[in-house]
Formats: sequence, structure tokens, C-alpha cells
Amino acid sequence: MTRRSRPEPVPERAERIHRGRDGAEELYFKNLSKQKQIMEKNGNNRKLRVCVATCNRADYSKLAPIMFGIKAEPQFFELDVVVLGSHLIDDYGNTYRMIEQDDFDIHTRLHTIVRGEDEAAMVESVGLALVKLPDVLNRLKPDIVIVHGDRFDALALATSAALMNIRILHIEGGEVSGTIDDSIRHAITKLAHFHVCCTRSAEQHLISMCEDHDRILLAGCPSYDKLLSSKNKDYMSIIRMWIGEDVKTRDYIVALQHPVTTDIKHSIKMFELTLDALISFNKRTLVLFPNIDAGSKEMVRVMRKKGIEHHPNFRAVKHVPFEQFIQLVAHAGCVIGNSSCGVREVGAFGTPVINLGTRQIGRETGENVLHVRDADTQDKILQALHLQFGKQYPCSKIYGDGNAVPRILKFLKSIDLKEPLQKKFCFPPVKENISQDIDHILETQSALAVDLGGTNLRVAIVSMKGEIVKKYTQLNPKTYEDRIGLILKMCMEAASEAVNLNCRILGVGISTGGRVNPREGIVLHSTKLIQEWSSVDLRTPISDALHLPVWVDNDGNCAALAERKFGHGKGVESFVTLITGTGIGGGIIHQHELIHGSSFCAAELGHIVVSLEGPECLCGSHGCIEAYASGIALQREAKKLHDEDLLLVGGMSVKTEETISAVHLIQAAKLGNAKADSILRTAGTALGLGVVNILHTMNPSLVILSGVLAGHYVNIVKDVIRRQALFSAETVDVVVSNLADPALLGAASLVLDYSTRRIY
Repeated sequence: MTRRSRPEPVPERAERIHRGRDGAEELYFKNLSKQKQIMEKNGNNRKLRVCVATCNRADYSKLAPIMFGIKAEPQFFELDVVVLGSHLIDDYGNTYRMIEQDDFDIHTRLHTIVRGEDEAAMVESVGLALVKLPDVLNRLKPDIVIVHGDRFDALALATSAALMNIRILHIEGGEVSGTIDDSIRHAITKLAHFHVCCTRSAEQHLISMCEDHDRILLAGCPSYDKLLSSKNKDYMSIIRMWIGEDVKTRDYIVALQHPVTTDIKHSIKMFELTLDALISFNKRTLVLFPNIDAGSKEMVRVMRKKGIEHHPNFRAVKHVPFEQFIQLVAHAGCVIGNSSCGVREVGAFGTPVINLGTRQIGRETGENVLHVRDADTQDKILQALHLQFGKQYPCSKIYGDGNAVPRILKFLKSIDLKEPLQKKFCFPPVKENISQDIDHILETQSALAVDLGGTNLRVAIVSMKGEIVKKYTQLNPKTYEDRIGLILKMCMEAASEAVNLNCRILGVGISTGGRVNPREGIVLHSTKLIQEWSSVDLRTPISDALHLPVWVDNDGNCAALAERKFGHGKGVESFVTLITGTGIGGGIIHQHELIHGSSFCAAELGHIVVSLEGPECLCGSHGCIEAYASGIALQREAKKLHDEDLLLVGGMSVKTEETISAVHLIQAAKLGNAKADSILRTAGTALGLGVVNILHTMNPSLVILSGVLAGHYVNIVKDVIRRQALFSAETVDVVVSNLADPALLGAASLVLDYSTRRIY
């Protein structure tokens, strides 16, 4: 058999890698010549011989993107594929065929599974693999073996390679799940020479396990490279093929449950309860057969006992090709079971997941996962189905950003075969998070910040330190459709540019006027300055388009968050922020947390009434702070003075076509216009009285005035506090914000503060 087909032409190779990607891949190919020079300098001027060994359908979904990447660069790599384990068993779908369909030459097929599906059979399978693998590795003589995950087959691979002095690259080490898989995974970690992990926590775990941090790459999960680029317009044909002709999107369930080898009896009972709940729930369900672990035979017997294979609502299958499986879970109403794909890959689409039992108990999860730790009753599982089915959550990138394979290929090229093979362990174990990949070292964790103002729509890339790396500004369209379209266009442009700027985007934060439900990402009621902007779901379209989590909040709340993270409020337990701009807004931080109120109406500070006979406010009431001290209110008073020829004083002039604004009023006051000065003092006094009311209600230790008018009001506000506040509240500190752009920084804070938290 021919070992390797003729290499593809360069354009086809480039197309294969570029397909479904962004500018990061273009940049990668531009740097190939530079990478080659580095390899030659290190002495690696010959091709790296890589053996990828795959044991089952699950690990192939993670290894395939790496294999495609290696195959696409024959000038750097030679690829050998070894297939073993359940890939070669008919009862589990003969899944080696999908490797052949992907046009990979399989060098060796090893039948290593001893049937029986119990604990003894698993041990015997490991022993059989250990007997057969040395001959294969002796013939291939690879420079490095790539092993994935935590399966018993992978342990046999790692043991064989380590004892034969072959370098091992372990994918997905450092993770925690909660079963015997943890022990196997960590055992492989100790045998492996190089590590590719998916999350920052996993990286820290590896460092804590004394692994050399120079040999750890935080790359993300390779399967996410395919997940985040999998836009299949014909997904309905896939759904109909596997679920049925009359099924709709978000109206079916995907179930995938495996035995827990440390408690087989309980996991069989749990599977029985799951099937009973699914039968009662009465929705179309695709059930995948369990893996080959001990207990799987009993689980299949339960399926047949309940007639699942012949039930009109169920389709029971041994295997679904990964590309089709992606589309099925992306458009499902819910995914249920205890497979790692539920807590890992499914999060990329925001599909709701019900995770049953303890098999994935230690995994990091997005907010789309509902855990049923003790799935001991049918009713409990049924209640979880009612809670989760049909929901849509923000897309999660906990396990990857779609650029894992380029990082892994660069990592492979950096391996110096002249270095000693013997592993070195690092003591003490805990060190800073450092990655071998230079791109990762230079990458800056960042947020996309969106500010929806009455005039302008602004999008910025904001770093963790509060630096605005790049900002984009457009006029805010007047209609809903135009505004949503422009937001998506600007966000996608910024996300693409972030790759070139080495910024890793964690999510999108949106600051907008009006009343916002931040839990759902919905603008309930907007201000009159932003038209057609009520009952608008901002989270879903942006999350779907960018595959990023999205947070939305009121602009006043965002300003308070900006102060808490980057400004005067840093480390302050309780403070209030007041924005003095076109309108008057604000936010309240109490015991370090943002206050929203029972109907998300807290901190509408601009509408504190300070006079029953005051001027009319845009909200319809009279005597609000905003009616006195906002930019609109000052503009109204400036126009009155101008119409009466009482505005302009010596040194001032206004062009005929020029619009009178608050700026003219402030200028006139500075030049000695007594009436303009009186209006400003009245406005400042109204603001001061509002602050006194806040002091008597919230008793914060700090008041931060933000916005263009803050500097003109601060001394008047302090004077009002001295005259009007209770003695115990007089000591409050009143300061002017030193943040250049609190709206954008606040929107970024939504992401940077909450991207790793489950509840906002």
C-alpha cells in the first residue's frame, strides 16, 4: 500500500487551511519563510516525522484539524496515521471509514479491543495494545507521537512511546472531569514531553503538576477551529436525514450518555431515568450509542428494553460524522447526557445543555450548561428539560477561539530534536502563566466595547488594562434595521482587526441609553435620543454572528463599572457615579457590586426630582435633575438668552448657521455674562441637591462626577453638600472622573469583569 499520496498543489493546500478562517491564517502563511529560518537555525532543517494515533470517534474530532494542518505543509512534516481501539469495531460504527473519507492514508490498523465491556476487558485491551504497539513504532520511527485525551487506549499509546524514547505531545492535558478519566489523563501528562491545553485553568494545573512551562502551549481546542467556521446553509437536510422529515430547528434533542466506570450500576440506572424522562418529554430525540467503556453493553440493553430503536420519537445511531454532528447540536433545542462534547464543543453555539451525573463534574462550562449532579429521579431530569429546552445562550469560547491549529503547528516546528529527551520537572510548581507560542505571549486579552450614543455609534478594542487599542466611529442610524446592521458590521471589522493587533477578544460589551435587562441582553425602553430601540434583543444577533458572549447594560451603569475597574472607584466598597452629558445618568456600586433594582430601573439618577415647580423633563415629569443640569437643558436656556439678545458678550460671536448649544452658555459665563452664570449655578445646585438625596439614601463614601459638564459643576455640588447634607454625610468625597472614555471602558468592563463568571 502506498504510504503517502502525492502532495496537493500549494493553492489547494492554502485554500484548505484558509477555508472558514479570518486574517490570522493569512498572516500565518506570510510568516512561513521566517518560521523556516528559525527551524534551520535550531537544527531542525529536516521534516518532522509525526505519528498521530486515534482510538475513537471522539478523539478523531480533535485530532483531525491538526492532521489536516500537518498534511497541508509537507515541506515541514511527514504524517503517519495509526488507527486502533473502537474505530475498528462494527458495533461502534467502523468509524475508521471517516478517516479514509477525509483522504488520510492509514498506515496501520491495530485491533486492540478485547470485547466484554467490563473492567477486566478494559485492562486486557490496554495489555493487548501494549503488546502490538512496539512493532508499529519500531517500523515508523516517528520523531513525535500525538496522543489525545484520557482514554485507556491513549494511556497504552503514551506508555509505549515513553518507554521507546519517542517524544509525546499530549492534547487536552490539565483538565478536570471527576472520574477515572482524571487519573488516566494525569498519568499521560506525566509521560508526555509536550502539552497542548485548551484553557487557562488547565495550563495552571499542568504547571502545578510540575510540568515545564516552556513545554506547555495554551492553544485552545482544535475542534473549535472547525466549530467556529462551520456555516452550513443546508443544515436542514442534515437534520431531516438524522431526525426526520417534519422536524424543525430548536425542536429536537440530542442525547449522548456514557457509562461511569467508577460507578457502573448507578450510571446504568441514571441512563434508564434519562430515557424515561425523554419519553415523557415527547420530543424528537437523536440518541447516540455509548462508548466502549465498561458498562456500555448494559446501557445498550436498557435502550432495547425500552424499545428506543423502534420508538417513533427516537433515532438511535452508532455514529454521526463530526461535520454533521456539529450542525445537529448547533440547531438542537437541547443536548442531554454526560459526554464532554456537551460541556465543551456545544458551548460554541449557545445550545442549552443538561449535564447529568459526575462524569464531567470538574469541567469548566459556559452558562448554557445546567448541571443535574444527582440525576436520581425521572422528575428531576424532566424538570431540567422543561427549564432548558428551546433556550438560546451566548456563545462560549472557554475552550478555544478558532485558531488552535496554527498555534500547534508553530509549536511543533519549534521542537528541537537535539535537546535531551529526558523530561525535566519544575519545582516549585506554581509559576506565572507563560506559553511557548510567541503569538500567545504577545496576545492581549481584550474586549469589544460598543457605545450606542444619541449621535454616534462607537466600537473599540479595549485591553485588560483599559487601553483603547483601536476605535471606530460612525453616525448612529435612525432605524432599527440600519442600526443593527451597522453594529454587526463594525464589530466584525474590529474582531478581524484584533487578530492583526494580537488581541484575543473575550466578548462584546454594549453600553446604551435607557432601561436594560442585562440578564437577557434586551433593551426594554430606550431614551428619546435613540429611536426605534425598545424591546430589542441585542445579545442574540451579535453572539450568533461573532461566536462571542455578549453583555448589555445601561450607559450609566457602564460608567460606574468603568470607575470600579479603571478609575477613582477602584477598591472602593460603595460609590455613585453621575454622568453629566446630553442627559444625566448614573450608576451605583454597593459592596463592590452593581445595583440594578427589581425591574432594572435603579440608578436613574437624572430623574431625581429636586423641585415640584421645575422645568419639564424629557421623561414627562417636572423638576428632574436632568431638566436643570443636562446638556439639553443648558442648550434650551442658551437659546432663550440668544433669542432675547442676552447671550453674547464681548469676545463672543456666533455664525448665522451655527446651532446654539450648552458650550455657548458656558463660554458666556466665563466671559462675565451674569445671566449665563446664574443658569449654570442653578443647574449645579439642582445637581447638588440630587447628590444630597443620594447621600441620605445610599450613604456612599465617594461621588464621581463624569462627563463634559462635570468640571463646571463639581465645586457647586460640594458647596450644596456643605450647606444641605446631614453632618454624617458631609464627609463624602466628590471628585471629577479622570477617565477619557467611561462609556467604552464601562462596556469593556462588562466583558473583562464577567467573562469568567457564571452569573451577572
